[in-house]
Amino acid sequence: QLDDIAAQPDVRHLGAPEPAPQAPHLAEPARIVIAGSDAALSAVLTRLMRSDRLWAEVAFIPVPSSAASTSTPSAAAQNWGLPTALAEALDFARTAPVRPAPLIRNDSGLAVAGSATISDAANGAFTGEIIIDDHTLAASSPKTFGARLVPMTDAPGILAARATSPVESQGRLRSLLRKPGQLDPESVSTGRAVQAGGPQLRVIVDSVPHKRPVTRVTFYRHLRDLQIVRP
Repeated sequence: QLDDIAAQPDVRHLGAPEPAPQAPHLAEPARIVIAGSDAALSAVLTRLMRSDRLWAEVAFIPVPSSAASTSTPSAAAQNWGLPTALAEALDFARTAPVRPAPLIRNDSGLAVAGSATISDAANGAFTGEIIIDDHTLAASSPKTFGARLVPMTDAPGILAARATSPVESQGRLRSLLRKPGQLDPESVSTGRAVQAGGPQLRVIVDSVPHKRPVTRVTFYRHLRDLQIVRP
């Protein structure tokens, strides 16, 4: 059980993603196919994680939500190199093999399917500090607007970068003057955990914002790996 693993002081450093330990004992694989948005996938992964059922195989067919633009790509599909054409994606989800990948979650117990952002609650310049492992990724500055992180397909698990423009749109005119979601390529860092603290932080996981501002948040690699169907 995960509680037993977490209680052990000598748990080894999480290395390359591994098959589920239950796999050899299953009569046949159980594959769950999710067709929907990254938010829908996150909801399913969260349920599997909380119920300790990450031994199940997961396949994903990216379908934009009604609130998203059809031109907005799925971050999860991009991260894992999944096909996006419906017929191809369906065939791939049914027949392709599993390749384990790290599962990234936050301290609220939410799984990250495609991406997450940490920013100022007012969508302005960032006040606070964001650290990935032992490296400062972002700190209070009028030119810093937080950070964006995505799950990796291998160890250590998280790739993150500093945001150099507001992570969300500030209205049509302002967005034309300064495109939202811009990142500093020189700040790209990898690690096992991202921690942030500040007076008013807005946390968004797969386009779904936290219900209220927080003063701290941590994203980290879960003890169990994701049994994802991917190339």
